[in-house]
Amino acid sequence: MVKGIMDPIPTLVDSGSSKNFLDINFAQKNKIPLTPLVNPRTVIAIDGKELPNKIKNKATLEVEIEGWTFDITFFVMDLGDTDMILGLDWLQEADPDINWKTLEISWKGRPITAKAGKDLGTIPEEFMEFIDVFSEELFKKLPEHWSFDCNIDFQEGSDLPKPAKVYPLSPIESRTIKEFIDQELADGKIRPSKSPIASPCFFVKKKDGSLRLVTDYRKINNITIPDQFPMPLQVELVDQVKNAKIYSKLDLRWGFNNIRIKEGDEWKTAFRTAYGIYEYLVMPFGLKNAPAVLQRMMNNIFRHLLGVTVVVYIDDILIFSEKEEDHAKHVKEVLKILRENNLYAKLSKCEFFVKRVIFLGLVITPEGISMEEEKIKAIMDWGAPRKIKEVQAFLGFVNFYRRFIAEFSKIARPLHDLTRKDTRFEWNQECQQAFEEIKKRVSQDPVLIHPDPDKPFILETDASGIAIGAILSQRGEDGYLHPIAYLSKSYNDAQRNYDTANKELLAIVESLKHWGIYLEGTILPVTVFTDH
Repeated sequence: MVKGIMDPIPTLVDSGSSKNFLDINFAQKNKIPLTPLVNPRTVIAIDGKELPNKIKNKATLEVEIEGWTFDITFFVMDLGDTDMILGLDWLQEADPDINWKTLEISWKGRPITAKAGKDLGTIPEEFMEFIDVFSEELFKKLPEHWSFDCNIDFQEGSDLPKPAKVYPLSPIESRTIKEFIDQELADGKIRPSKSPIASPCFFVKKKDGSLRLVTDYRKINNITIPDQFPMPLQVELVDQVKNAKIYSKLDLRWGFNNIRIKEGDEWKTAFRTAYGIYEYLVMPFGLKNAPAVLQRMMNNIFRHLLGVTVVVYIDDILIFSEKEEDHAKHVKEVLKILRENNLYAKLSKCEFFVKRVIFLGLVITPEGISMEEEKIKAIMDWGAPRKIKEVQAFLGFVNFYRRFIAEFSKIARPLHDLTRKDTRFEWNQECQQAFEEIKKRVSQDPVLIHPDPDKPFILETDASGIAIGAILSQRGEDGYLHPIAYLSKSYNDAQRNYDTANKELLAIVESLKHWGIYLEGTILPVTVFTDH
C-alpha cells in the first residue's frame, strides 16, 4: 500500500533493475508530487541501448509492505502496463527471501501477497529495438486523419434520437468517469459537445476487475447505414495457421481508438454524463460499424502478410511460422508495420514464441484446436435456466463450440423447442438431460486436428428423426481416425417430411456443402460412410 492511495498497487519486483521506478501515468492519475532532477537520467535497456526519453523527475513515497513502512525514492518514467517496479535498491535494503523456483517472495517470515506475474509482460531481447511500439505514453497522441477514418452515415429520412437520460452511477463509478473525462480531454481524444443527440453511458467490469466505460449507442446504431466490409470467418482464420509450429500474439492497444472519426461526424458520437456532454474525436467502442472499420484498416496495412505469416481479427494479431528459426523475422515485420502506422501493442496481453495460443476463443497448437479452458469452466458452472432468456443465453454461448460437439442439434433439441414463439416455459426432465449431456460432451475437452490437404478425407453421416449429423475426419500417423469437425443441423419443415433414404441423402449433401472448402479442392477421393 502507498500512503494516500486506497487500493493495493500491482508491483513488479525486478532484480535486473538497478533502481526503483514509478509509471508516469500512474503518478499523474494519483496526483503524486514529482521532484525535478537536476540532471536528467539516461535509461539503458536490457539490450544495452539507450531509451529515447530521459528521466526528468523522481518521487518519494511511503510504502507499506506487510505492516512495515519504507520511504522509497522512485524514478518516474513510462512503464507501459506496470505501475511500480521495486529494483535492486529496495531488494538490498529490505533483503526479502525469494523462492526462485516458485517466484514467491516472503519478508520477515511473512509471505508478501504478490507473485511474479505473467500478465506484466516482457519484451524478448530480439524485439527490444521496437520497445516504442509497446509505449502507453506514445499511444496517447491523437491519431491523424487518414483514408480509414470512421464515417457515420444516417439512413435518409431517419429521425434523430432524443437526448438520453444520465444513468445513475455508484460513487466509485462517478470517480472513474471523472478520471476518464479528465484524461481523455488531456489527450485530446474527446471534447465538450453541443450535439443535439447524446447517448447514455455505463460501466462494465473487465477481467482484471477494473471498469470500462461503454456508451450505449443502440439508438444511433439503429439509424446508421451498415458498413458492408466482410468480417473474417473464424474457421478460415484458424485453417490458415494449420501448418504452424510456433506463434506470437499481439493485442492492439485500445484498438478502436486508433482510428479518427471522420471530420464533421464527431457530434454523432456524443455521450451524456453528470459532468456534461462530450464527443469523441477517435472511434469509440460500441459503434455499429467500428469492427468493420478497424478490420478494413488492419487488412490493408497487413495485406501482403495475411494468410502467410499473419491472421488478424479486429485488434488481435496472430503471427505464425512453420519454422521456428523464421519466427523472430516474422514478428519484426509486424512490429515494423505497427510502428510505421503509429499503432501500439499492449504488452501485458502479448505472447511471444509460444507453442500454444488462445485466439478467437480457441486453443491452437500444432496438433489441433480445442476449447478454451475458461469457456469450458463457464459452461460447466452454468446453472439450470429458469426462464427463456436464460435458455437463449446458454444456447448462444455453447453454439460457438458446436463444431466440437457431435450431434449437437439432436441433443439440444429440447432446449431449442423451449425458445419457440408462444411456447410456455417448462423445464422438464428431458430439458435437464439435454442440458447435462451438453455439459458432459464439453467436459471431455475434445481436440480437433488441423485438416491436411495431402491426406484423404473421411466423411461419416447420419440422419435421425429430428436432425442430421456428420463427422469429417482424417487418419493420423497412429492409424486411427481423428475428427476435424462435427456438423449437426435440424430439419426445416419440408425436410422433416422426407423418408429415411432421402434424409440420409440430405445428410450427405449438407455435409459436402458445409465442408466444401476442404472437399471441393482435394485431388484425393473422399470416402463417405452412411448407415443406410
